[in-house]
Amino acid sequence: MPDQFSLIIHGGAGALEQIKREGNETEFMESIRSILESGRSILTAGGSALDAVEHCAAQLEDDPLYNAGRGSVLNEYGEVEMDAAIMDGKTFQAGAVAGITSIKNPTALARQVLEKSEHVMLIGKGAREFAKFCGLPRMANDYFVIETRVRQWREAQKVGGMMLDHEAATPSQKLGTVGAVARDSAGNLAAATSTGGIVNKRWGRVGDSPIVGAGVFADNDTCAVSATGYGEQFQRTVLCKMIADFVYFQKLDAQAAATAGIDYLVKKVQGLGGVIVIDQAGNCAVGHSTSGMIYGWIEHGGEALCKLA
Repeated sequence: MPDQFSLIIHGGAGALEQIKREGNETEFMESIRSILESGRSILTAGGSALDAVEHCAAQLEDDPLYNAGRGSVLNEYGEVEMDAAIMDGKTFQAGAVAGITSIKNPTALARQVLEKSEHVMLIGKGAREFAKFCGLPRMANDYFVIETRVRQWREAQKVGGMMLDHEAATPSQKLGTVGAVARDSAGNLAAATSTGGIVNKRWGRVGDSPIVGAGVFADNDTCAVSATGYGEQFQRTVLCKMIADFVYFQKLDAQAAATAGIDYLVKKVQGLGGVIVIDQAGNCAVGHSTSGMIYGWIEHGGEALCKLA
């Protein structure tokens, strides 16, 4: 129904066989369902789509199951370096941060960039200074460094390279990015994406997550999109904006646009990853070219549904 909200979140796309072998599906599904229900509480109380996606992304960042916030992978120095972005489909305002450390919730900082600065993206030291100005929580380094990520980092260092937390990595490397998209009861759309990036990443690498149009996009006239996958492939195809263009120019609904976008990603760059989409009518959709993706959704105010497939 047009006056009801929709919400969809994802916990990354990639090779999920390790999760299934270890029987951890329930842990992930319970996490996704709980976050969805907390997002529902915001939207049923009249909260905005922007509030809902910030909240859900922050919850994903706080859960060490996911490669964002506390669960972020480690860079070449054994440190966490995070990226995030958020976009308001009503106003076209966006905020993004890249290469940040010590900030508990990068998406919250991106929201502050959107609301309290004249810029779209802040990076590194400047972003941390802005976080201090905004009074956002900072955490000690050991808050972010969890044992599973240390093991990943050591494996990557042994082979002397960077490891993508996705399809081409070893089976134990499974997730990439988190995200949330929403349509509130007023018909406004919003999207957020957050990540810790690539295991053992070097040289200040920044992926698609904080790039408007690549890893995140929202437009009330089309759709809201959050992406996960090999960031460079999403950057080169500007995939989230491409999906919105499918809605705008070809009048596709959310699922058709998500499918067309993933087909384009594969055709152009043999891309691996996934997207979550909500169109202006509140229809939820998912597309991915990886063997698996973790996500959950509430469509038109209905039941919370989760999938790991």
